[in-house]
Amino acid sequence: MKILHVIPAVAARYGGPSHAVFEMCKALNQQGTEILIATTDADGESTLPVKLATKTEYNGQNAIFFHRQWSEAYKYSRPLANWLDANIKGFDAAHIHAVFSHSCLAAAKAARENGIPYIIRPLGTLDPWSLQQKRIRKQIMWRAGVGKMLRKASAIHYTATDEKDLAEGALGLNKGVVIPLGIDSDYFQSTNNDGIFLRSHEELEQSPYILALCRIHPKKGLELLIDAFRKLHSDSKFNSWRLVIAGNGEESYVRSIKELASNNGGSGSVIFSGWLSGAEKKSAIQNAALLALPSHQENFGICVAEAMACGVPVLVSPHVNLAKDIRESDSGWIAPLEETEFTSILREAMSNESERNRRGILGKQFASQQFRWSTLALRLNTLYQAVTSGGPIG
Repeated sequence: MKILHVIPAVAARYGGPSHAVFEMCKALNQQGTEILIATTDADGESTLPVKLATKTEYNGQNAIFFHRQWSEAYKYSRPLANWLDANIKGFDAAHIHAVFSHSCLAAAKAARENGIPYIIRPLGTLDPWSLQQKRIRKQIMWRAGVGKMLRKASAIHYTATDEKDLAEGALGLNKGVVIPLGIDSDYFQSTNNDGIFLRSHEELEQSPYILALCRIHPKKGLELLIDAFRKLHSDSKFNSWRLVIAGNGEESYVRSIKELASNNGGSGSVIFSGWLSGAEKKSAIQNAALLALPSHQENFGICVAEAMACGVPVLVSPHVNLAKDIRESDSGWIAPLEETEFTSILREAMSNESERNRRGILGKQFASQQFRWSTLALRLNTLYQAVTSGGPIG
């Protein structure tokens, strides 16, 4: 099969979706599916240094880039739309990643006009919480084509059951299929890279630390995490602990988070490591005592799956759509986004090393069964075969 993957942007600053699409396509390629990624050169206010309008290799995969002409939020690219109109008929199906973006609408329109089935992966944007963010703009886009795009899709690809249930309950959609994201196979290996991260952050010494590995963004709940950690750190029982926040984001917001950590007595105990990748990222996860992701909305949370694969217990909010799996596998803690209760559950997790170890082992077992790309690529190929043949998708 020949499958076109369309995504608004793939620069590292856009977080998990940018990384996941390359890992997904790599796994599909390994099973003989021919893949091309079509996207824009958007990289925040800048652009990626890539060749435009010609097939190239990027992050090990075949891709074609087009110039983002305006709007960081919408990522409008008329050259991409024109290319889709002319070339989508050369593919068996299209897999469209995201919803409220020009490239997604353009890909769906081109697919419909050329009789090509398409699948939408909404990336959590259909969650009721997400729909309330920039609500008026989204309502306008819904009427301008998003609603039709979703109704006419051959399938909607969710990565967690909760994501599917929330979207379908709010919008009356159907044709949903749940296929999780996978994680790099390295995370399942026992090889320990502890020296890499610790050598770069000598201030950690032998301190146990909580790791928040995410884009620094208001939806990630970092203010609550910092406040709860600050309160617990003032207790002599926890004053050896550190909180490591690993990621980047919009400059003014990052600055406000750093000021919050410093002003609330967190100076020295809250460490901002910046963006982590590769072996250093894996090392930071492996050596964490706990990974925390208290997001207001998270359709998957790739860092959560990575931590579980490394045997590291996790603490998430109920709004991380892997929360149900974490609860059922007993591989971490679910903490409501309310200050008193969140702090109490964080205290529980920090207090009991043997319980952290037990839940970490259970998480590793669950991740090994659920998050291997080799297995998930088979399920994606089965979905592609179903939509191209007109067969049942579930």
